[in-house]
Amino acid sequence: MNKFRQMRVNEAARVTLSDILRTVKDPRVTSSFVTITAVNISRDMKFGKVYFSCITGDPKEVKKGLYSAQGFIRSSLATKLNLRITPELTFEYDDSAEKGARIESVLKTLNVNKDEEISGESDE
Repeated sequence: MNKFRQMRVNEAARVTLSDILRTVKDPRVTSSFVTITAVNISRDMKFGKVYFSCITGDPKEVKKGLYSAQGFIRSSLATKLNLRITPELTFEYDDSAEKGARIESVLKTLNVNKDEEISGESDE
């Protein structure tokens, strides 16, 4: 498959899956404010990895809820995207936002320490 077509399909799947998640009735999914951050569909369109994040709730429970609704999600994706082959979906928790926040807090503490050193040197 063409690289640009694959990128378009991945983005279309991400947007469509975000819409589909609003209709899932599993409380593990609906009460956790789940966001689809990325979708990577293989070149042969048989497999797709869906990355999600959640604001509240346990990511492991949300993942269980997504797997329990996997059949509904896949069939809805098939009807909305109209692809010849509907990929088999796997769900992975995306912790990049947490890692980014951790890095940002470390950088802030480094800046505070640097400012203290500069102000300490100017006092002397």
